[in-house]
Amino acid sequence: MIEIASTSSPVGSVVFACIAVFALSIAVLLILRHYLPLRTTPAFLLVPIFFALWLPASIVLLVPIDLASSDSDQDVGNRGIWLPQRAILVSWRITYWLTFALTWFILPILSEYADAGYRDPKGRLMFSLRANAQYQALLFGSAFVGGIYIFISSGVSFESLKGTVMAMAYCWGLILAIYLMGHGLVAIPRSLFRNASLSGRLRRIQQKAAKVHEKMEEAITNMEDLEAQVTELSKRKTGSARLFEEWIEELVEESHLPESRPRTLARRMSVPNVTTPSVITERYMADLSRQLNRAQHSRARYVDEWDRILYEAVETQAILDSAASKRIDIGQSSPHAGFWDQITIHTPYTRYLYHYYFMPYFRISSGAFLALASICIVWSEVIKTVNPFISVISLTVVHHPNSDRGQVGFAGQVIASLWILYMFAAALTSLSEVKVWRGRALVRRNTHGESAGWYAMQVAKLSVPLSFNFLTFLAPDVYMDTVFYKFLGKLINLTPLGSWFDWLFPMFILFPVCATLFNLYGKTKRLVGMDGVIDDDEDENQSGYGTGSWREGRDLIERELHGHSSLPRLSNGNGAASRSATGTSAPSSRLAPTLSVPPAERRQAATTSSPRPSLDRQQRQAVAPEEENFLEAFGHRVKNTLDTVQTPRWLQNMGEGIKRPKWMGGDGEGEPSRSDSSLTRLFGGRQDGRVRL
Repeated sequence: MIEIASTSSPVGSVVFACIAVFALSIAVLLILRHYLPLRTTPAFLLVPIFFALWLPASIVLLVPIDLASSDSDQDVGNRGIWLPQRAILVSWRITYWLTFALTWFILPILSEYADAGYRDPKGRLMFSLRANAQYQALLFGSAFVGGIYIFISSGVSFESLKGTVMAMAYCWGLILAIYLMGHGLVAIPRSLFRNASLSGRLRRIQQKAAKVHEKMEEAITNMEDLEAQVTELSKRKTGSARLFEEWIEELVEESHLPESRPRTLARRMSVPNVTTPSVITERYMADLSRQLNRAQHSRARYVDEWDRILYEAVETQAILDSAASKRIDIGQSSPHAGFWDQITIHTPYTRYLYHYYFMPYFRISSGAFLALASICIVWSEVIKTVNPFISVISLTVVHHPNSDRGQVGFAGQVIASLWILYMFAAALTSLSEVKVWRGRALVRRNTHGESAGWYAMQVAKLSVPLSFNFLTFLAPDVYMDTVFYKFLGKLINLTPLGSWFDWLFPMFILFPVCATLFNLYGKTKRLVGMDGVIDDDEDENQSGYGTGSWREGRDLIERELHGHSSLPRLSNGNGAASRSATGTSAPSSRLAPTLSVPPAERRQAATTSSPRPSLDRQQRQAVAPEEENFLEAFGHRVKNTLDTVQTPRWLQNMGEGIKRPKWMGGDGEGEPSRSDSSLTRLFGGRQDGRVRL
């Protein structure tokens, strides 16, 4: 690479950049193929999602090239990969404004469009615009307030208007990026340290199994209730239902009724609350279609997660059991297995050494290395306001061999790309752990279109703030000469408030870092009596049943593997059978394996299945939805919120007062005796309802 960049012409760098862009495109396509069914996903959603992922990936390549191309006095042979200033400026303009449009306008509208239950495009578009009306109003309101401040400080001009838009978008993206990145910088190394212990890993898998199984039951129950409504609609052949006969038939076909689960549906149909409104409206049909689509993807999500938990539990248990035999045998390959499944590199003994010794120590060393990288990022965030010249990131990226200003060669470019990638990974990893995203999740080959658009929007939203935040780790005389700073940084620092925000706010990364490091989320949850924002209570609840303990999860996994589960195996949203935990479809890719893999089809236990308690459906009375104005909708939401608020545990225990000791009438555990009061115990207690003197 140094020989390519040693010429005076940037032709070699252009060729390298084109090859790198092509490689990024292939990687993005593979990511899309992993989470989305490419053949069935509509193009109006697939193309924006591709660019929402491809543009941030190109920023990882564009920032190091910009750093090496900014110094015109630098020796060409030491630049690494560089491009002309004009080419970099055009690249930044295209990348930034496309990312801006995808983040704030295109993807929000298309995501709600894909989630709308209407059949015609006009109904879908109107639903999407109504759903984004409040979001866009809040966006323009904030931009209007910020514009007034910038116009007063810098005057009314086109440059001030552009600075308002770019500064407001940067500030909101930086707030979200700092919080998510701070959590991920601790969560990633800690997960590697925890998974290094095989017994501890199995314990956490079992604890997670209880929670996932409960959510899977709820998703299946919700799906069955919605399917029962569709069945009731299909029986109506008169009245307003005739206007939506084709629509109802499509819902029946999508639900695969009644062939999918006739026994479960028969039990559900006996519930009298599952009824339909007397008058069927278009809005009711759209709402039912939307709920049915969400329920199908929610069910597929938890079924896939449950299969993955089963596979991880069986694999971890097999590794622990191999300590005696010193062998892990996976059996012979099936003729129906794929190419990669038929390749076997390890022998049973080397496979044992690899899983039992190499992987734990590799996780420990990787966790220590990433923990050190996290400390360097946090140190650079804090120290850059005091002295950016002692920033660890600046020292690793910028080298000073023969220049007073500093040089960024090819090695510095590679290191800069790795730093940006780790910052991106820390922020994006937190998206799957923070539970405030309306149940959105990424599912292998079955991600909901609205969820895929939303996650792509977050990736695009975080890319520019994190990239510019990385530039501020370097010395001012290095990053102020870059095209990225001249394009975005000057508009952010157009006012003193923007300059102070850009310099001081990243120091608040210490809050999410400390909150995650010391488990403040779990402590706040126990204090307030509400569910925590981040699922970080893995080491709690070591015993007890019914509360998501590892013992309950162990029993659920054992019952599932022995075919005694009360849940029938469900098909995915497309009607095909669910894949096994290995990611391959049934039949299994190995014949007669010693390391058994959970089957793709759960066995139906018709005779041994215990009926699950149905959810209370009194709130879901079959009443045709009516149009509500803003005040009525707001009042209903406030009422529902207040009705569902639970009293905190510490407030519930406040009424118990001071517990009396045993000698004053309490029982062995410090609680007052239920049979004898303290006064009667002074006279010898009660006998047959009388006081014994």
